[in-house]
Amino acid sequence: MDNPLILLIISILFLSSQTISLASESEGTKFTYISGAENGPGKWGKLHTNYTVCNAGNMQSPINIDDSTVKVTSKFGELIRRYKSSEAIIINKGHALQIQWTGDAGKIIINGTDYFMLQCHWHTPSENTVNGKKVDMEIHLVHRSAKDEFAAVSILYKIGKPDKFLGQLLNSIRQVDRNGKALGALNPGKITYEGKKYYRFIGSLTTPPCSQGVIWTVTKEVKTVSQEQINLLKEAVDDGYEENARPLQPLNGRTVYLNQP
Repeated sequence: MDNPLILLIISILFLSSQTISLASESEGTKFTYISGAENGPGKWGKLHTNYTVCNAGNMQSPINIDDSTVKVTSKFGELIRRYKSSEAIIINKGHALQIQWTGDAGKIIINGTDYFMLQCHWHTPSENTVNGKKVDMEIHLVHRSAKDEFAAVSILYKIGKPDKFLGQLLNSIRQVDRNGKALGALNPGKITYEGKKYYRFIGSLTTPPCSQGVIWTVTKEVKTVSQEQINLLKEAVDDGYEENARPLQPLNGRTVYLNQP
């Protein structure tokens, strides 16, 4: 069976019995990224009954993407984006800064399914790696379908010229707190990325409850962000979460595809 679309659909159907949730610290269970800590990444699965898959799951994220083993295809096609402006807030979730859209901010389309924009958030440094290389920042754009299936788009960044999207948010980031700050109408399409060359695999949420069955799209293009912008993101989150990247997880036989024309 060589069709990557069919293989992905089978993987998603296999995981469809799992309930995918975006809950994390809202359940009152605090997790950290400190290796060896009682609530660190190696212990997430024991912090709450809803978190067991963090340690027991075999399709966890993030992963290392190895260009020598990816399966190259052109069958996925360019990622279809249909974003639009909608009211949004920026909020300090403690472990990360997050933009939440409160209305219809549009969607992406994967395998004929609509996945609607929910939120985006930043990790410093990156969580996913390519050929073993970790870069300075990663943004995750999280989408959900009408059937509560999730799709995440990941964009990697290295130090260089400032990121235009972050540049529009500097004042809001400086003032953000746990209550959130209104941003007004914001179009997710302002988070620009190249949609033809990307990696695709099935994984999980990278924070508790680490729910599996998430379709991951990691853009091949690495964009740039300034050191000042990264410093601002680190200053905005809670102390101890300046480096908020989960350790790499085993691939466990999963196929990683590289879509390119």
